[in-house]
Amino acid sequence: MPAPLKKQLATSLQNGFVLKRSVFQPCLELYPMKEWDLMMQKINKLNRFVKKNNDFIRRFTAGVKVVEIDALGRLLVPKDLVAYSNITKEVVFSSAVNIVEIWDKDLYEKSISGEDVDFADLAEDVMGNINDDDNGIS
Repeated sequence: MPAPLKKQLATSLQNGFVLKRSVFQPCLELYPMKEWDLMMQKINKLNRFVKKNNDFIRRFTAGVKVVEIDALGRLLVPKDLVAYSNITKEVVFSSAVNIVEIWDKDLYEKSISGEDVDFADLAEDVMGNINDDDNGIS
């Protein structure tokens, strides 16, 4: 793990992390335990007697592993998750607000190339109607 990232995660190191498959991309998601606990609180509110909810929970938690970052900043990624994410030699750690995405470098570069998405349109669709301070500035 890059030293600057390890430094940013210093407060989370003693509590551990959860590593899981991403829902939308061929990458892994590294949740600090505090963030994972918040996510589990949301998921635990789902009614498990609704089939879609039960199916979602099963798939969302498939392959979940509790992991630690050692004193040298190493993170052991289980083989099944390496296979899922197609990680080969070079790895990219990408911030995703409250979690870290772990990518194979080539797949990451392809995902951000913009060939399949017009980022300006995406930004407008996602962020265009958010005005937190009622001052017209997003």
